[in-house]
Amino acid sequence: MSNLTAFLSQNAIKVENVKYVASKRFVDENGKPVEWEIASITSDEDELLRKTCTKRIPVPGKRNAFMPDTDFNAYITKQAVKCTLFPNLNDVELQNSYGVMGGEALLKVMLTPGEYADYVAKVQEVNGFNVPLEDAVEEAKN
Repeated sequence: MSNLTAFLSQNAIKVENVKYVASKRFVDENGKPVEWEIASITSDEDELLRKTCTKRIPVPGKRNAFMPDTDFNAYITKQAVKCTLFPNLNDVELQNSYGVMGGEALLKVMLTPGEYADYVAKVQEVNGFNVPLEDAVEEAKN
């Protein structure tokens, strides 16, 4: 029988926040790129984000039948905003400086398309998604 104490909350290794340079264009007074801080969210929080980006669409030819359709781009953006601790993307002053309203709009205007793609990939990684195949194979072997 296995030792169940390893699964107790107080014994679980906590997911650490990650510092990440999302863009080399944001620099401090010394010219050094400013790191953004990313935190993981819970599965419940992730599920709620997914639900807010999912709508029911009718199934063609089937009366009163619907299927879920998730706007993956909206979900990824909402997740990135929720996981970003620094900078505070919901800060009104920061949003006003870019002339936008909302964290999602701010994130997309602050970062170039390439920076945005890299950033959301990092957020996914912090949340346990996108484990490289080599790592998964190695873990399975052990």
